Amino acid sequence: MLIDGQPADRIPVSDRGLQYGDGLFETIAVTDGEPRLWEAHMERLTQGEVRLGFPLQDKSLLLAEARELISDTKRGVLKLLLTRGSGGRGYRAPHDATPRRILTLHPWPDYPDAWFTAGIRLRVCETRIGRSRVLAGLKHLNRLEQVLARNEWDDPEIAEGLMLDENDLVVEGTQSNLFMLSEGCLSTPDLTDCGVAGVMRRLVLELANQLGIETVTKKLTLQEFKTGDALFITNSIMGICPVSELEERRFSVESIPERLVLSVQKQAFGKV
Repeated sequence: MLIDGQPADRIPVSDRGLQYGDGLFETIAVTDGEPRLWEAHMERLTQGEVRLGFPLQDKSLLLAEARELISDTKRGVLKLLLTRGSGGRGYRAPHDATPRRILTLHPWPDYPDAWFTAGIRLRVCETRIGRSRVLAGLKHLNRLEQVLARNEWDDPEIAEGLMLDENDLVVEGTQSNLFMLSEGCLSTPDLTDCGVAGVMRRLVLELANQLGIETVTKKLTLQEFKTGDALFITNSIMGICPVSELEERRFSVESIPERLVLSVQKQAFGKV
C-alpha cells in the first residue's frame, strides 16, 4: 500500500474521504506489471476531479507510484483512491485541502470459469439508485446504495444484482454495467441521471462500433431489458461476462459476438 507515495497503512481520522465520502476511486486490472486501460481510467478520474473541484493530480506521478507498487505482479487488481484530504468538521471543503492518494494492490478475484462459458444468474435488487446529474457517471466514494443492494442476497448461485433508478429504469449492476443484444443491436442504459460510466463499458462500445455492431445508449425499462436475445455485464476486471438467467427468463450466451469478446479481452487484458 502507498499513501501519497510512501509505504503506509493508515490515514488521519480527519480525512474527508472517511468523513464524507469526499473522493473518487478507480479499480484497475494489472497484468505483467502493467495497469491496463490506464489512460481511460485517468480520463474518468480527471472528469471526477473537475466535477468535485479537486486540484488536478499529476497523472505521470500516479503512474510512477502505481508501477512501483505492481512491478512484480503477474496478475492482480490495483485500487486507486483519491480523497480531498484532511479537513475540519463541516461539509464545506477547506481552501487549502491537499488531496490524498491511496494505492492498494489486491489478488485477482477467483471468478468461476463457468461464469464466462455458461453465463451467470442475475437478480433484480430492491434498493434503488438515486438520480443525480451532478454525480452521474463518476466513480465516487459514496457507494452505500451498492452496499445495501449487494447485501440483499446470500445465494452463491446469483453472481450479480441489477439496479433500477427511482423511475424503475435499468441503470447498472451493483459492480458492473449492463448490455442487451437484440436483433443484432447492442444497447446499454443511458447514465445521464445516475450510474457509473465504466471504463469497460466505454471500451465495449468503442470496439463494437469498430466491428460494425450497431450500438445505442438509451433509457431501458426492466421489461424491455428482459426481451433481449442476450445480456451481459462488464467491469474492468471481468471484461465481458454473459448472463444466462434473469428472473426465470433464459438468455442465449452463444448470441454474444465472439469477435467482440475476443477484441475486448485483447485490448483490456492483453490476451485472446
